[in-house]
This record gives sequence, C-alpha cells and structure tokens, in this order.
Amino acid sequence: MSIKTIILILTTTMMMNGCKGQTQAPVVRPATQANRFYTGDARELSEEVDSFLVLHKGDAKYSNVAALIVPHAGYYFSGNVAASAYMAIDPKKQYKRIFLLGPSHHEWLDGASVNTEADWYATPLGNVKVDHETAVALMNTNRTNNTNNMNTDDADSVFSYRPEAHDREHCLEVQLPFLQRSFKEVPPIVPIVISTNDYEKLKRIAEVLKPYFTDENLFVISSDFSHYPKYEDACEVDAKTGKAIETGDVEAFIATINANARSGKRNLATSACGEFAIITLMLMLDSQYEVKHLMYQNSGDIDNHDHSRVVGYHSFAILRKDNMSFALSDADKKALKEIALQSIKDSLDGKRCSDNSSLFTIHSSLNQKCGAFVSLHNKHGQLRGCIGHFGEDYPLHEIVAEMARAAAFEAPRFMPVTRDELDDLDIEISVLTPMRRIQSLDEFELHRHGIYIKKGYRSGTFLPQVADEVNWTKEEFVGHCSQDKAGLGWDGWRDAELYVYEAIVF
Repeated sequence: MSIKTIILILTTTMMMNGCKGQTQAPVVRPATQANRFYTGDARELSEEVDSFLVLHKGDAKYSNVAALIVPHAGYYFSGNVAASAYMAIDPKKQYKRIFLLGPSHHEWLDGASVNTEADWYATPLGNVKVDHETAVALMNTNRTNNTNNMNTDDADSVFSYRPEAHDREHCLEVQLPFLQRSFKEVPPIVPIVISTNDYEKLKRIAEVLKPYFTDENLFVISSDFSHYPKYEDACEVDAKTGKAIETGDVEAFIATINANARSGKRNLATSACGEFAIITLMLMLDSQYEVKHLMYQNSGDIDNHDHSRVVGYHSFAILRKDNMSFALSDADKKALKEIALQSIKDSLDGKRCSDNSSLFTIHSSLNQKCGAFVSLHNKHGQLRGCIGHFGEDYPLHEIVAEMARAAAFEAPRFMPVTRDELDDLDIEISVLTPMRRIQSLDEFELHRHGIYIKKGYRSGTFLPQVADEVNWTKEEFVGHCSQDKAGLGWDGWRDAELYVYEAIVF
C-alpha cells in the first residue's frame, strides 16, 4: 500500500471520527439593535420594559389572542403602545411557538425569508430559542408546493433564507425583550421577514402559514404606521388605517393604504411599513376572528416631541371567537358600578338617567352589546333586588343603568329601595359573555357556566355563581333551572334549547 493511500485513509478516518465526536456549536444571532432601539444594559432593559408593562396592568386580558400587531420603534417612542399589546394576553395562556412576522427595512426580497440558520436570538436579557424544525418545515412545504406546479421554478419560491434580511433587521429583534418580560418562559420563535408587493405571493405565504394559525401558536406582526407627516396628518391617516384593519377585510386595508398614498399629505413616506406582513395576517383571517384595537399614539405624543415630523404607532389584538372570553378591565368595572349607583340616585331624585357618554368614550368596552344582571344587598347582606337582561341588543352601560334602577324599584319580591338605605347598599354586577348553544350537558361546566333554557315562550336561567351557593350536581342544577325557573318540569330541559354563558362578577 502506497504512502499516499495510507495518508488518504487516515485523513478520511480522522474526519469521520471528528464528525461523530464533535457537536456543532449553536448559531446565535447577536443583539444587533442593543444600544440603538433599546438599552444594552440588562438591568436597565428589564426596568424599562417593566415600566411600560405596568402601565397596562389593569387592561382587559384575553385567553384567545391569536395574533398581535405591535410597533417596532425605539422603546422611548413606541414602548407604551407595544406594552399594551403584550399585556392583552391572559398570563395563564401558554403557546407552543411564536411566529414573528415583519418587514425588511434593508433588503428587497420579493418573498419571505425565514431564518433557518440561527438556533437562538440573543438579547441583553438572554437567548430566545428558534424553532428550527418549524422554520425548515416552512421551506420544505414551500418546495413541495412548487414541485406540484411544473411551471413554477425556484425563482418563484415564496420562502427562502436570506441572511442579509435578518442580520441588521430590527423589527423582530425589538419584540424579544417584551416577550422575555411578558412570558415566564418564551416559547420558541419562528422569525420571518416579508418583503414583496406581489399579492399572489402574499397569498401563497399565507397559505403556507395558515396550518400553523391555530390556538397553540401566537403570531406577532411587527409594524409602525404613518412615517414622517406632521402630527395632525398622522392622526388622520392612522385613524383611517386602523379602522381598515379593524374590519378584518384585506381589500379594505389595501384600498386604504393606496388612498393614503394618494392623499397628498406632505412627507407621508408610508402609512404602514409592515403592510405586507399585515396583509399576510389578514389573508389568514375569517369570520371566526375579531380584530380589537388596543391603543394609538404617535411620536408627537411623547413628551410633546416634535410635531412637524412624526411616526404613528397602533396596537391590535386578533381574538379567536370560537374560544372568546369577554373581558373587562378594573377601570371598566369601576365605571360600571358608578353608572349603577348613579342610576339609582337619579331615580330617587326623580331625574332621568345621567348621561354616561364621558365614561363610555373612555372605556370602549362599555359600548359592547351584551347582557348583565344587577343584584343589590343591604348592610346585613340580605338580597334587596336582582334583575337582569339577556341578549346582545343594547350597549353594556345602558343595560347596567337600567337593571340597577329595575333591581332597586321594580323587583317583584322586594319593597323599593329607600334613600336611607343608599349609603349601605352593596351593588353586585354580573356581566354576561355571549351565549353559546350546546347540544349536550357534556359541554356544560358547573361553577364556570350559567345555563339558559328555552322552549317556546318559556325560559329560565341560573347564573354561574348559583352553583357556589348550593350543593347540586350538574344534572340537578339544570333540572332545578328547568323546573323552578323555566316552568318546564324537571326533565323539560331534555327537548329544550340549551345555552351556556360565563359571568364576570364584581
């Protein structure tokens, strides 16, 4: 055997052993925007993010958040609005992974770039894991779709990996510290940068992502809004763009973006830098989703900053209706109790109900149409009246005002409330979530759900909290409601319409 052959064998063996014995070091995408869009000091960064989050501690929380639209400017300017989005998520909600979608500020891609190289994204607060398997799966799904079309070549692929699209990009990175301070443990992320104005390509991107748009995943869409008009023009343009997003209609959104561009507003570079990512999201929406606007500010609102050249910031939560929980903030609840008490006072004084417009313009949740019950107790804890209204035909603030008045003066089993009782009166309000028809008692959860039974002109209900006052089984709870409330007899519920709802009691 020649020396050359021996050397070749030894070299090959060493290479093979080296491959088996060594583990490739993980690839960490560095925090390129630290000390630019946010501080690079870990302690200061934690304090800064927390200071924004605490501003929204009392905001309504939702367990059915499917997606967020969040700004990505420097924290000094957009941190408050970003916090309003992350604090909308119920802290008990757990996600399997988080898809981060945003625009490319440096490279034109004519498609989407998913980071299949990085194993981690670094921030001063630590590393966030990348769901490498899902990132690769997106690429493979993309290829599979293309191979089914003989007229489509690699140049038409909508997903690729373009390092230059991620290296300097800030729109995804600035979301990470908020995720790190909002979640006990941040789920793995799937970083995607989208840059194409080809509507058919955006539709294909949405088609590939749609199977992942489920309850187990969260989508975070990174976008600022109007860029560089004067303050008044920004407010006008951003209001139109925000309303278009709230419709959930992608064509309405695109039409609004185009109309803004033709509006003649000076210095309006764009009315949504993340418009392609937003379009992708909207293409995945259907009637099972509700777009909820959370907050708006622009840079001119920050410490009375320069009003001649501003950038706008919106936040939205996209809620999945099939698991929707109606939610009220602490401020909403306080306002409703004020409305209920004032309604009783007005009636005692012989006045019409007070105009509550100043309250429900501040608390938009009070305008939502839903049912409510108002219960009154005296200082001894004795019930003094309880009347409620089902249905979603009147705004909540109107229902609470009317039910408080009715409970005080029209409850058939009680004498009207007197002025002497007013100071000691305790008001309990039960706001009802939208009712849902059920086909089996298996869908009814004792202590969580109220039951509404309807057959012909007869109907009756028990609020969820009734289960806390009695020691009934599920069947007994429904049987008593059928017999005692609906007048249908003990088993009358079996061929009646059954509905469940939840109650927010305070």
